Amino acid sequence: CPVVLAPKNSSVAMPPPADIVKVAIEWPGAFPKLMEIDQKKPLSSIIKEVCDGWSLANHDQFALQHADSSNFYITEKNRNEIKNGAILRLTTSPAQNAQQLHERIQSSSMDAKLEALKDLANYSRDVTFAQEFINLDGISLLTQMVESGTERYQKLQKIMKPCFGDMLSFTLTAFVELMDHGIVSWDTFSVAFIKKIASYVNKFASDISILQRSLAILESMVLNSHDLYQKVAQEITIGQLIPHLQGTDQEIQTYTIAVINALFLKAPDDKRQEMANILAQKQLRSIILTNVVRAQRAINNEMAHQLYVLQVLTFNLLEDRMMTKMDPQDQAQRDIIFELRRIAFDAESEPNNSSGSIEKRKSMYTRDYKKLGFINHVNPAMDFTQTPPGMLALDNMLYFAKHHQDAYIRIVLENSSREDKHECPFGRSSIELTKMLCEILKVGELPSETCNDFHPMFFTHDRSFEEFFCICIQLLNKTWKEMRATSEDFNKVMQVVKEQIMRALTTKPSSLDQFKSKLQNLSYTEILKIRQSERMNQEDFQSRPILELKEKIQPEILELIKQQRLNRLVEGTCFRKLNSRRRQDKFWYCRLSPNHKVLHYGDLEESPQGEVPHDSLQDKLPVADIKAVVTGKDCPHMKEKGALKQNKEVLELAFSILYDSSGQLNFIAPDKHEYCVWTDGLNALLGKDMLSDLTRNDLDTLLSMEIKLRLLDLENIQIPDAPPPIPKEPSNYDFVYDCN
Repeated sequence: CPVVLAPKNSSVAMPPPADIVKVAIEWPGAFPKLMEIDQKKPLSSIIKEVCDGWSLANHDQFALQHADSSNFYITEKNRNEIKNGAILRLTTSPAQNAQQLHERIQSSSMDAKLEALKDLANYSRDVTFAQEFINLDGISLLTQMVESGTERYQKLQKIMKPCFGDMLSFTLTAFVELMDHGIVSWDTFSVAFIKKIASYVNKFASDISILQRSLAILESMVLNSHDLYQKVAQEITIGQLIPHLQGTDQEIQTYTIAVINALFLKAPDDKRQEMANILAQKQLRSIILTNVVRAQRAINNEMAHQLYVLQVLTFNLLEDRMMTKMDPQDQAQRDIIFELRRIAFDAESEPNNSSGSIEKRKSMYTRDYKKLGFINHVNPAMDFTQTPPGMLALDNMLYFAKHHQDAYIRIVLENSSREDKHECPFGRSSIELTKMLCEILKVGELPSETCNDFHPMFFTHDRSFEEFFCICIQLLNKTWKEMRATSEDFNKVMQVVKEQIMRALTTKPSSLDQFKSKLQNLSYTEILKIRQSERMNQEDFQSRPILELKEKIQPEILELIKQQRLNRLVEGTCFRKLNSRRRQDKFWYCRLSPNHKVLHYGDLEESPQGEVPHDSLQDKLPVADIKAVVTGKDCPHMKEKGALKQNKEVLELAFSILYDSSGQLNFIAPDKHEYCVWTDGLNALLGKDMLSDLTRNDLDTLLSMEIKLRLLDLENIQIPDAPPPIPKEPSNYDFVYDCN
């Protein structure tokens, strides 16, 4: 290719200053105007300059907005988001627009009113407009329109049904969008308004948009206000919500389960069990199983989250029994233990109740309680005074004895006939197993805002926790036999059983029977093979020469991990902005520049497919300005109080970048892996140690692999702990020859 040289006198084009943005500005009926915006100049003077170019007076009544689908107004706060090549539009100011729409939605013309409400629903997504409309008491106007049921148009509803439905849909959409900005408190709404919204859940079952927004409003009311929870709970019944789960629209199903979850979450402790009983009567579980879990379509992330929340709230009903100690003096509670004994040893004849047989009866009871595997043979009630698992363990044992009687009797009699040292104590095992299952399912913890981890098998049975226990107690007995365990091995057996359960749960079995068959394949022998394989992969050599070699290699490996973390930060990650109504999630993306000097970040309309280019991210944060990285409870956004803010899982995924005097960039990682990658990468940028669990695991794995590679040539050679001694000097050097 020929090379073209620039003339000597020509100057090389310099890039435009960072504060200058080149844009096109539109005005209806005129040719778009190309101009350079100086970001240092006040926005009002830029608008005046644009107005003067088109000979428009009263520039203070105009504003600039993005000409894309968002139509968001440009303000002093968000003007830095304007990119080179952006198309802007000169339009009426937010205050003027809000005033005009406030008047238009009160028009007596149906068509004009409908068009105005449509525009309002669109503009309300913009917080700048929303603030101006709310200042005009616009929320009150919308609620009045809903409360009155647009009475003068209800007569026309039959003949103009589509128009009426659209009008109501736009009204509710505008209301939802305005409330989402968090400017107005939810506590201000009347019972009449709540009644109207609740009535729409029944009236407009066929109108998806009205139903969807009505359900969303009810959920937000319940989650954001205790007073409104009580009012909503009086107006809406589970029976009214159930039919919406039996449809085919997954979004409506998601909103419906969200309302049920909100009512469940906010219900007082004494009402929660009552609500659970109503849900059971209405067969909510089987309806969800049929129409959602086993429906012929994929379950999206939001539905998975709502099912997870419902699963957690259902299991949390067990917390009361889990934290209740047994009262040894309570006859009703002691009768449960007698019942366990009766079912197991029913074939044995009962002694006479004469005074002469009291000692004999006590002796026999003590012997039977020992066979049942209780620690306290004389008074087994004392075994249930530890919380957790408290009375929940006894409930599980009774359920197993009554509903799986053959398996219960077999386990008890089988162990009572073994030698003492090899018997698997049913009572002690049941108590410890119940405690373990509560830990695995996190009974008593609030649901996480980010988790989607629901288990389909728990929706297949009304007493899923008890059935889960019954399968696991039989597994424990089987594993005990396979390990040929003695009472000293109790804790080892429990560790193996926990591993078997956890590995089976990760496969997400669709039914309890499938879970059972997964456990059958995870015998003790199989667990040993898996452990052996993992041990070989992570073998830790402890001899001195190997440890010295590790110390020598470790800095190289840490540098490799550091580079990997920084490369991941350069690729970037999509983070979710969580708000009170999770389904309207907004996303933002953050990534490190290739030279590792700047963090680029910005909002996204939807979750991206692949990487987001730097130039589409509007905001920048120089790494040199970062003062500190904080995690968990130290994060500013974790100190706020919210419905689900303080739960353990969200705290474990939260981190913040602190910069300048009060600047902060708050994150909630999508998962633990991304949390570790980002906290490691940010610490590496600041010259601090990478302390995450992921770094420790990566370091162990990579060190182990490197050591094995270096020792390949020494296979089957014993490496001494100490170097061999240096031999003494020879008495003479006559053996040295001069090769020259």
